[in-house]
Amino acid sequence: MAEENIPKKASESNPMRKIRVSKITLNCGAGKNEALLEKAVKLLKKLSPVNPMKTKTTKRIPGWGLRPNLAIGCKATVREGARELLLRLLEAKAMTLKAKQFDAQGNFSFGIAEYIDIPGLEYDPDLKIMGLEVAVSLERPGYSIKRRKIRSRKVGSTHVVSKEDAIKFAREELGITVEA
Repeated sequence: MAEENIPKKASESNPMRKIRVSKITLNCGAGKNEALLEKAVKLLKKLSPVNPMKTKTTKRIPGWGLRPNLAIGCKATVREGARELLLRLLEAKAMTLKAKQFDAQGNFSFGIAEYIDIPGLEYDPDLKIMGLEVAVSLERPGYSIKRRKIRSRKVGSTHVVSKEDAIKFAREELGITVEA
C-alpha cells in the first residue's frame, strides 16, 4: 500500500522524456566499381522497405580517381518500422555493442561484416559477401522544433539525448549488452 503513494521520478512519468528510435540509415560503400554499387543497391532493397539512393562525390581527388557526381555508394533511411529493423540488425551483432559506438548526441552506429548474419536474409550468389554500416538516431518527442521551417528553435540542453541516456535506452528498451 505504501509503495503506491511513492511518486515516480520526473523522467519516468513525463511522456516527453521517453526516448525513441527516430531513423536508421543503412550505408554501403562501393568506390568506383559500378558492379559492386549495383549489388549494394540490390542488398539495401532486400533489407529495407525504402528504395536506396546513390551517394555521389562532391570533390575531385585525382589521386583516387574521383570526380564530382561520381556514384560511390548507396544509402537508405528507414523511419517507418525502424525499431523492428534495428532489432533484426542487432541480432547479427549478437545484441552487443561497445560504449565507444555511442556519440555525445545519443546516436550510435555499427557495422555488419556479412549480410548473411542478418536473420531472414539468405545467401544470394549474385551478391556474394557484402557488408553494410548502420547508423541509428535517437530522439525525444519535441525534436520537431529544430526541423520545422517556421520558427525553428534549438532543442533545450536538458531535453537532448545524452550518451548515458542512449546507453540506458539501449540496455533497457532494446535489450542490448553494452560493453565498456
